Formats: sequence, structure tokens, C-alpha cells
Amino acid sequence: MTDTAPQGELWFRRYVPSDGAAVRLVCFPHAGGSASAFLPLARALAPSVEVLAVQYPGRQDRFREPCVDSVHELARLSTLALRDRGDRPFALLGHSLGAIVAYEIARNLAAAGDDAPVHLFVSGRRAPHHHREETVHRLSDDALVAEVGALGGTGSRILADPETRALVLPALRSDYRASETYRHRPGAALRCPVTALTGDADPRTTVPEAADWRDHAPADAFELIVFEGDHFYLNNRTTEFATALRERLAVS
Repeated sequence: MTDTAPQGELWFRRYVPSDGAAVRLVCFPHAGGSASAFLPLARALAPSVEVLAVQYPGRQDRFREPCVDSVHELARLSTLALRDRGDRPFALLGHSLGAIVAYEIARNLAAAGDDAPVHLFVSGRRAPHHHREETVHRLSDDALVAEVGALGGTGSRILADPETRALVLPALRSDYRASETYRHRPGAALRCPVTALTGDADPRTTVPEAADWRDHAPADAFELIVFEGDHFYLNNRTTEFATALRERLAVS
């Protein structure tokens, strides 16, 4: 963090400013992802919902900053930054790695007695108590790139360029380390509704694993939505995805 800029200026990108929006949706990207992954969603939701897309350290305009290879530390820093944006109701959305980060932020806010998000959306990630022993972050550069390509993300095309690959790989490896070393800890209970969203052909998350997010939601405040598609189903279903979010945020 620098001392010259508010934390929110470092962490959040407002691609489509919507000062009249009733609610903000704070969006946390997947491993190796950046804030720009949510530009299509920001356009689809405006002007009724303003998207704040999170830019983790170590990528794009923050590439000179050290990467953060811990979910709990990412959540701690993001929670601090979020307090700079407390002027209107907000919801949290995370995809893949971002789902766990968003979940831990919601728990941080609950533990501190701060305002709760109006909704938590967790996409493309198994429930936090489902742990797997995974070591993708220890693979060679080529094997790591192959793993990303197998998931079908747009990042695989970017990684085909050697210069871009050299810039992106440190953040990608750090994010995978954060995701794979995450362990669920006892903590504050969530105080907001939870919606889990997943693709029916996601090789990283089964539908039953996504459904188990209900164990972390308040009673009678959980919903599961299954889309057709793989891990990055939302890239091809922006309109449907945005409609599902808008309906649950009760905005037009």
C-alpha cells in the first residue's frame, strides 16, 4: 500500500460509473485474473448496479507491487479497502479464487460488526470446507500454462505471447498458491443471503460441491444456480448472468 492514495483507488476499478445506482457489486476475479475480467458485466449491469472490479496486487497497473499468495491476506487487505466505499449498499461477487476471497471478506465484516453485504455471490468454486490436495502452483511454467488452457479461460490466449507470459506468470502462480493452500477456519457466521453459481461441466467444481455452500449461508437464505458451461461459463453468458444477479439484488 502507498501512503499517497486511498486504498480504494488502488483496489477498485469503476469501468462504468453509475452514481445513481442503488447498489454496488464488488467483484473479485479468478486466479490469474484482473479487474478487466468484469468489464462486460459492468456494462451489462449499469446503470442500476455499479460494479467495482477488484485489482489484486501484482498485475496490470499494479504489476510493480508484490503479489499476495494468501486468501486470508487478500481478504484482509480487501476488507480495509472496502471500508473506503461504504456510502451505499453493496454486494460481493467472486469467481473461482475470488469466491473464497469474497466469502472471507463477508466473514471479516461480520466479525467486526460492520455493515454486511446485501448478498454474497460465489461462482465457480466448491464450498470452502471442501479441501483438495492440489499442487498446480508448483508446476513448471509450461505445465502451469497448460493447466490454465485446459480450463478454457481467455487467459490461455494471452499466455501464448512470451513477453506477456513473463509478466503474467508470477501473479498466476501466486494466485494458484493462495487458492491451493487455503484452509477453512472457524469464524464469524455470514449475515447475508448466499447464491452459488456454477457451470454444469466445470472440471474444478461439481454441482454437489457448489450446492454445499448452503452449509455456510444463514438458514433459508441460500440458492444454487446452474448454468450450461465449463469453469468460465460466465464469459459466454454475460446477459443471463447479469439477469440472475439483478433479480436477486431486486433492481431493474
